[in-house]
Amino acid sequence: MTEVRQIVHELLAQLGSSREAQQYLKEFSTTNQARFAVVKIGGGILRDHLEELTSALAFLHRLGLIPVVLHGAGPQLDSALSDAGIETEKRDGLRVTSESVMSVARPLMYRENLRLVDALESRGIRARSIQHGVFQCKYLDRQSYGLVGEVEKVELGAVESAVSSGAVPVLTCLGESPAGQVLNINADIATRELVWRLRPHKVIFLSPTGGLLDRQGRIISAVDLTNDYEALMKQPWVHSGMRLKLQQINEMLQNLPDDASVSITSAAHLTRELFTYRGAGTLVRKGEAINVQENPDEESLVTVRELVEHAFGRKLRDDWFDELSQPLILLSETGRAAAVMSTGVDGLPYLDKFVVTSQAQGEGLGAAVWQVVTARYPALYWRSRNTNPVTPWYFQQADSSNRSGQWVVFTIGVEDVAGRERCVADALGRDSGWVAE
Repeated sequence: MTEVRQIVHELLAQLGSSREAQQYLKEFSTTNQARFAVVKIGGGILRDHLEELTSALAFLHRLGLIPVVLHGAGPQLDSALSDAGIETEKRDGLRVTSESVMSVARPLMYRENLRLVDALESRGIRARSIQHGVFQCKYLDRQSYGLVGEVEKVELGAVESAVSSGAVPVLTCLGESPAGQVLNINADIATRELVWRLRPHKVIFLSPTGGLLDRQGRIISAVDLTNDYEALMKQPWVHSGMRLKLQQINEMLQNLPDDASVSITSAAHLTRELFTYRGAGTLVRKGEAINVQENPDEESLVTVRELVEHAFGRKLRDDWFDELSQPLILLSETGRAAAVMSTGVDGLPYLDKFVVTSQAQGEGLGAAVWQVVTARYPALYWRSRNTNPVTPWYFQQADSSNRSGQWVVFTIGVEDVAGRERCVADALGRDSGWVAE
């Protein structure tokens, strides 16, 4: 127990918020061990980030938390096929698996599986290689895809046996037909099927990119499928593996509880993703509708007022909302996140209030509201106190920032220097709406 306590203290110190980490550690400790987390590892992680990966998994194991690990080996297989003079062919994001491809893929997958197991055990962590017996498959379409399997049944016996003995189960994405033919399964699809059967507390996809990337190659912090999925799937830069990954995650979450989510992050940030609200990488969740109300009803006004007052621990004046110019409310379906907009200098939109309940902060709901705000208002400005915990996040979202005393004024899409100066002056001179401030 002394060693465990030392590890926990180290974890809390690294994360910087003991309240967050203690909350998640308590949640995970009361979860069925085999249902703590499914971690899907891309082949690029195994190839280039094995040390960071095994360090993070070993850390979890020492906390008494045993994730179910499933890995792919796409980049390694591409290279091996090229060396063997075998062409790589993909259809709809799936690898066409001929007998010659399978003759290279199967032994390679075994080697990668054992390499990860050996790396974990070299750190003193028990791990168990599970190469077969989990995914029972039929041929997806033998004529089109060759030896590619469509999962019909997931057997958890070997997984649960490993976890109950204290070993990290390490699965390949290989399945078998009823006749015993080994079939290739896309790793994202295999993860989806495993998650549906296991229904874990957390689902993590580890990727060398550290998350889903936008057209500029920047990590998308959150994807709210209710509001973002259709628009993303229409983007020309969402193709091939990324497109298939989004499709599989979307299908996965539709069959899980509403509060379920999938995190896509790097091996180095696995612990942070599990134990902090903001996490690191891309958080994908079903989400909920963000309602835009130009003439909000009394019920919505009460909800927003209570949200703001509870979040900031202060009382708003009775006339706060009435004093805003052309006010508009963006309110999440469950009433746990909101933004209040008004018209500011030069007719630009001004973000007067932005609030998310603490319970919803780990769900990406704030990011969903923010995405609706910035989609509706390509140019806007707002201010935030230096001491506001969300201010560092605002710096990442804004095009410009200006510090003045206790305030930081931010802008997005305001290109004119003189216009930005007017925004700063207006924001600093605004009444915040609080009682006796």
